[in-house]
Order: sequence, then structure tokens, then C-alpha cells
Amino acid sequence: MSLKSSNQVATNRYQLEIELPGDVFEKAVEQVYRKENKKITIPGFRKGKAPRSYVEKVYGSQVFYEEAINSLYPAALEEAVKEAGVEFVEDKVDFDLVSAGKDGLCFKVTITTKPEVSIENYKGVAIEKKPVKVTDEDVDAEIKKVQDRNSRMVTVEDREAQNGDITVIDYEGFVDGTAFEGGKAENATLNLGSNTFIPGFEDQIIGHKTGEEFDINVKFPEDYHATELASKDAVFKIKLHEIKIKELPEVDDDFVKDVSDFDTVDTYKADIRTKLTEAAENRSKNEVENALIDKLVELVQAEIPEAMFENRINEDIRDFAYRLQSQGLNLDTYMKYTGLNNEGLRGQFRAQAERQVKVRLALEKIAQLENIQPTDEDLNAEYEKIAQNYGMEADKVKSFIPKEDLAKDVAVEKAMEIVRSNAAITEAAE
Repeated sequence: MSLKSSNQVATNRYQLEIELPGDVFEKAVEQVYRKENKKITIPGFRKGKAPRSYVEKVYGSQVFYEEAINSLYPAALEEAVKEAGVEFVEDKVDFDLVSAGKDGLCFKVTITTKPEVSIENYKGVAIEKKPVKVTDEDVDAEIKKVQDRNSRMVTVEDREAQNGDITVIDYEGFVDGTAFEGGKAENATLNLGSNTFIPGFEDQIIGHKTGEEFDINVKFPEDYHATELASKDAVFKIKLHEIKIKELPEVDDDFVKDVSDFDTVDTYKADIRTKLTEAAENRSKNEVENALIDKLVELVQAEIPEAMFENRINEDIRDFAYRLQSQGLNLDTYMKYTGLNNEGLRGQFRAQAERQVKVRLALEKIAQLENIQPTDEDLNAEYEKIAQNYGMEADKVKSFIPKEDLAKDVAVEKAMEIVRSNAAITEAAE
């Protein structure tokens, strides 16, 4: 293969003229003939036995050219792109055949390439970090969650219903004296104060006792989902069957022994505080990381081809479809449930894809500016890490992740570490 010329014809578009010698093209044509001749029937010859010269005489001298060109094209293009020193972006490729024959093959392709990128001031990026603080109230709130999980429901019979109680009721609704569809239920559970019913409904149950029957007067909201009821006055006939409260266990040493591996309240609280602190520190670390990435997105300068965003959206949608599949769903079902069409789905991933493309370009440029060259030791360590994550042998991972691709990923991570270690991180005031 010979790269005859390489010319930029537009922003992020290059035209490459590629030549292959006559013997290479002749070999490809001969291979196509041997494969296709098994299917060719020509009078006077047994099927598959007609000489190539006779087949070409009958069907034309270029009968095998198209498939021969197709067989040579991918490798020739890949080699030419490397020789031209450009990075190919999957997009529309314009192909023009210059010549094909005994003297060889010559063609032109116009491809999309990665953009020229510039980035400055990526060291010393100023980031404000939220202080990590865990209060006694935070610890108590976590314990309250555990109390809730270990609570029991107790029936109350000696008082009226109060806000926060759990009630069991029958109800039937009427508008202008006529019962309406969907307005009736028996033994329905309603948590007073949950605001799950229309405004005013739950408030009017408060103050009534078990066994009472009474009416509730409400007005449906203007934006009520059942338009025939919107803004209408309604009367609900109620029978209150039961009032229940959630009884929480007392937080003492016995409770701690039941719900944890600790023996005392103090040691249990100390462990909760430690875990909350670790979680808060991780959140703070992630927030700093995201802030650094946002800053890199602002700093990177490039005319990015639309194809890079579209390709990233395709990858993100494939990943999303895979996650859905692991949950027993598929993308078509998801789109049906959410009412999304293909355009709407792609729109949901657009902002994420733009951010991913821009930060990748920024970090690749930083890796270049910092002359980051991952060592074999770096790559082997990354192969081992991937192998452990997927539960397979490192050699297996190497078989489907090319060394060149992994080297780019490692270089990008090292570039991010440079940004991270040189960032001017200050703690925000409380």
C-alpha cells in the first residue's frame, strides 16, 4: 500500500489517495475468481471449471473487480490513515475509484478525522470542596431508619385519629349526588399526612374515632388527571375501621445487639458515624472530580465533528440497553412505557455524550502535552485489574482489548491525575 497524497479538504475532513501495486490487486482478483467460480455455470464447462479468462470474456474483464476492491479496502484505509498521521472518526466515507487493472488499484477516500485540540490552564484549576461533617442529628437519623425497619403496627382504640396515623377506611365519592367511577374502595390504608389523596381529604379524617361514619367535602384540583372531575365539588362518605400507629423499638443495648454486630449503643453510634463520614468523603471526592471535569470541558477548544457526538450517543444507548437487558427489559419496551421515540431517546443522551467527548479530547491533549507514555508495567497492571473485575484471565482480556487502545485509556487516566494533583482545592466555609 502507498499513500499517494493526504489533503485537508474541510474542517475535520481529509482526502487520502491510496495506491496498491498490480501484484496485490491481481492476487485479490484471483482469490475472488476462485471463490465465485464455484457458483458460475458457463455452457461447455462443468460448473466451477470455467477458466478465469473465459469467465472474464463472457462477463467482462472487470467482473471480479468490485469484490476484490472491497476485500482490499479496509486494511488499505487503516494503513493509510496511520501513515497520514490523522485519527479516523467513524462517519460517512466518500469513495472515488481512480483506476483498477493490471497496473494496480488507486482510489480516493474522504474521511472525518478527530479535531485539532488546544487546552490551557489545566494546572491549578480552582475548586471549592464542601466540608465533610457528620452531626449527631445525622447519626440519629440513620438509627431512626433502622427503628422504622424494625417497627411494628399497633392498633389505637382510645383516641381520635391524628396526623401521622395509619387509618383503614371505606370511602365512596359523589359529584352532584352521583357516584363516579374510581371513587370507591373498601379497607383502604391511608397514612394521614402523606398527601396521597386530593387536598383536604386526609385533614378531615383527623379528629374522628374508630367505627365512625361521616362525610368529607372536597374540591378536585383544576389540573386533576380525570378531566371530568377537575374543579368539581365532591362528597366522600367515609367509614373509619381502624387507627394504627407505628411503634418504634427503644434504642438500647438489646436493640443494638438485634440489629448489628455491636453490643452497646455507643459502639453502634460510633460505627454509624464512621460509615457516614466515609460516605460523605466519597461524595465530596466525586463532587470535586465532577467539578474538575466540568472545568476541563470549559477549557478545551476544538471544532468537534458532529459524528463524534452521534457515535458517543450510540455507545451510551448500547450500554443503557445492556443494563435494561440485565433487568429483564429491552429498549423497545422501555421506549413504549416512557412514550419516547428514537429522536427523544437520543436527545436524553445528548448532553452526557457531549461532555464525555469533550473531556476525552481534553485529557488526550493533556497526555500529549505532558508526553505521557504508559509503560508495559502500567498496561499489565490495567489488564490484571480488568481481568479481576470481569472474573477472567488476563490473557483473555488482552485478546479483545488491543494494547494500543488500552494505552490511550491509561494515558487519559494519568492525565486526569495530573489535573487532579495540581488542582487548587479549598474547603468552602460552612
